[in-house]
Amino acid sequence: MKQPPSSQAYSRESIGEMTITPQHKDEAANRPRPRPGSKVMRPESLAAIQPSRFSGARAFMNRMLRERWDISIERFDVDENASGTIVYSIKSPGREFSFICFSRPPSRTARTGRIIGQAWDMMGTLNEGPATEADIQSAREELPKLYTGRATPNALIWCRSNRSMRVFDQTLEALAEGRQPSVDDLAKVCYLMRNTGLDGNGTFGTRSFPSLGKDHPLGGVLQAQLLTAYMMREYSCDLVEHLARLKSEKAVSLDPGIRRYLGVGNGSALGLIFFVHRHPRLVDAWIGAREASIAKARALELGAGDPRIGRLLELVRRAVTFRGQDRMVYEAFTSSREVASDLEKAADALVELRDNGLVDGKKHQFPLDALVDRFERSAKPESLETLLSLLIELVPEEADRLFIDIHGPDEFTITPAETLASLGHLIEDEYCWALDTDMSGPDAYKYVWYKSETAEEPRRGAREEVPDAHDLGLDICGGVKSLMADIEAESPSMTVARFLLKHPEHRHLVARIQSLRGREYHTPRANINAEAFVPIDLVRLMNCGIHGVDKTRDFLNRNLRGVLYHGAPTRDEIRSGCAETWFYPAEPLQ
Repeated sequence: MKQPPSSQAYSRESIGEMTITPQHKDEAANRPRPRPGSKVMRPESLAAIQPSRFSGARAFMNRMLRERWDISIERFDVDENASGTIVYSIKSPGREFSFICFSRPPSRTARTGRIIGQAWDMMGTLNEGPATEADIQSAREELPKLYTGRATPNALIWCRSNRSMRVFDQTLEALAEGRQPSVDDLAKVCYLMRNTGLDGNGTFGTRSFPSLGKDHPLGGVLQAQLLTAYMMREYSCDLVEHLARLKSEKAVSLDPGIRRYLGVGNGSALGLIFFVHRHPRLVDAWIGAREASIAKARALELGAGDPRIGRLLELVRRAVTFRGQDRMVYEAFTSSREVASDLEKAADALVELRDNGLVDGKKHQFPLDALVDRFERSAKPESLETLLSLLIELVPEEADRLFIDIHGPDEFTITPAETLASLGHLIEDEYCWALDTDMSGPDAYKYVWYKSETAEEPRRGAREEVPDAHDLGLDICGGVKSLMADIEAESPSMTVARFLLKHPEHRHLVARIQSLRGREYHTPRANINAEAFVPIDLVRLMNCGIHGVDKTRDFLNRNLRGVLYHGAPTRDEIRSGCAETWFYPAEPLQ
């Protein structure tokens, strides 16, 4: 029990790493806190989240650099037509993996990035352990079968990728002639090959991720996929150099700066929305950890000359250059030109803070918090989220600790003894946004989510166009309203167990609500069946924020295209433990 302020005894409350006593209460009340779910979980806010230290690709690359993973070519048996077998060895501390891939001559007619395709320029598998001849032969036979194929027991990921034909061909021609490819040409796409499939966790018989355990080198969220994507990047550069050497005796290798600048292309469609809804604990843990780190950085007490201000200024200026050089065309999202302009203003404010310890001519206990508050009122959402992501770099140790603890078990359980009165209060408190959503209008259920029978892909279509489709979307708003209506028709003292015996159709939603009690960041606050919902917003959250894809562009308002591992160190630099900042790369000088 708390003691009165006059008592010598005192209670302790943990805020970050600080112990708060009564004399600190006023200070604690002003300390920056994580943003509320009501602000963060709007789809348009989620869409603005930018890559950060918490994004999968950046976090995984930072880990490989810290641990100096050793990646080497074991076999590169490819002919001048680009047909052959490649094997890489990947050594992490205490465990070895292999990446087996098969290069194919590119088909200009049968190539597709869709899962129903039949021809890809590369197919591969990431396996535990060194590659054996039996592993290679099995992959050679089974990979082309795709959905009718079966992986070996040590397979973690099956993957596919295609060339960016024009850029790959231009690069090959330049290297074969003894010169470097044009940066002007490369910067239009920023990759030689693009990922068209990363399948694991039991798909095709691959090993399930939960069976790996948290202490496994690839046991964290998405890490097996992220390693595979990085190997695609390295493979694409190795392949173009190899083909150039076969084509000409005067061929040269890629300049290290150009090779580092090139990432791997990535495209994602609407299926990621299902991922967001099916893994709410994971989404909550990820966003919650990110928000906690941002709040920690905003609460730093900095004065003039503090080197952390200089570090943030350096990162902001790096982002300004990156955005200023960006040649992508954004139809639905804020242009890089606008983001760069906003960030230049943030840089000016940081100069004032560094030199004078002031924000807008005033001293503040938490100057970065004051700067963010000002920036939020005038900047574009993507600009604000870029600044917030860079703030995390000021608290790297705390952020990395939080990242390690991110996990999200999928199981939901019922609390059967809870009364309907208690459950109703929980819903009113945490799902008021859903209860306040108008589900009676003509546009509330205008769209339906379904799986295409011919293309095997998730789609969103007008309900009248697919009247017999089974809706695969998660109707939180309609479900919560229906649940509350049935709760209000029963006695407040009725238990959840008895209620569900009478209304079994609510079982999943009740389990979800009870299991997510007290969490703020698990569910996007929107009716996904409505006319006003923009599906690409949640795809961008996954691609840009969680995966770490740069330069994400909307394509036909139903998928995104971007660049993964843009600027990432090469495998030789990983082995040597390169400590330079690698994200937001500037265009190589030529």
